[in-house]
Amino acid sequence: MSTATLRTPLCEVHRQEGAKMVDFAGWEMPIEYTGIKQEHLSVRQDAGLFDLSHMGEIEVVGSGALDFIQGLITNDVTRCAATQCQYSTMCNEGGRVLDDLITYRFSDERFILVVNASNREKIFAWMQGRRPAQGVELKDQSMATALIAIQGPNAQAKLQPFCSLDLEAIRYYHFHQGEAAVAGKLALVSRTGYTGDDGFEIYCQAGDAEAIWKALRGAGVPPIGLGARDTLRLESGYSLYGHEIDEQTSPLEAGLGWVVKLEKSGFVGRQALVEQKQSGLKRTVVGLLMEGRAIPREGYRVLRDGQDVGRITSGTYSPSLSKGIALASVESTCRPEGTNLQVDVRGRAENARVVKPPFVAGSVRRN
Repeated sequence: MSTATLRTPLCEVHRQEGAKMVDFAGWEMPIEYTGIKQEHLSVRQDAGLFDLSHMGEIEVVGSGALDFIQGLITNDVTRCAATQCQYSTMCNEGGRVLDDLITYRFSDERFILVVNASNREKIFAWMQGRRPAQGVELKDQSMATALIAIQGPNAQAKLQPFCSLDLEAIRYYHFHQGEAAVAGKLALVSRTGYTGDDGFEIYCQAGDAEAIWKALRGAGVPPIGLGARDTLRLESGYSLYGHEIDEQTSPLEAGLGWVVKLEKSGFVGRQALVEQKQSGLKRTVVGLLMEGRAIPREGYRVLRDGQDVGRITSGTYSPSLSKGIALASVESTCRPEGTNLQVDVRGRAENARVVKPPFVAGSVRRN
């Protein structure tokens, strides 16, 4: 594994804009610009701009690409048409999550997997170790690729003047295949994102990222740091690797059973997941809405009638609700909506109620 701090093509631009920079998964990244709450509400109410160039992009090509991917991910990529994206998990033989990822299907013989920055090298090595002798070629395109996201209910209106495509024609979790230009630079544009709001992700050559970023900034779209990205994804109930999912957790235990297609034979971890489902889940991930003013944080104990039943995996103050919200790994008996629990906040048992995420309904158009 590499140890040197990595920088996206936009790192100096962030510094010029006064961003507070932090180390994130080995990358120097902006955590905030003007403040997490303000940035968060900009996305929920209008639109915001994200640098996600730390994410990994692994290209899979060849006559055996479809079967190869089918054997590695828990979802069924045959249900994914050309120009469609699909969320999934990749597990080890024990059914524990190595990473969650997005699969972009171009054809039966070409795919791009978008993986988490912290897992890029691990996943590429894992895939290489299982690659057949013929019919599949893997290319790590991460360092040559930049990724910019524009998210929010007005994202389409903000992006359209700079885009050669008719953005209205791109459906949710689909992308445009073929030549497209954003601010005069060739790019792949998908209607995807991690905020629960409508929006687009723009993949381009690393050297073209600054032109696209500055064009959108010039149109008044504010930059958004990783801090607001986290509060936005948590309001939407989205899992984050290293929190709700990791190599000690199965996708079933994380509440991601909808991306596990057990009827699909032969994928890595399937047998362990079948056995876990048959024996019954002992734990699950639920949403918690705090009743008072307390803010839940990762690692806080979750109680039921004074008994320890779990831990907070992600917790924050919701700028949209002005309340504390959390995802928590708890005993399965605590799963029903409306269940009353408590969170141990620095020695005080603060009341919380189980709710079904998302905590906030975004503007995603699931057409």
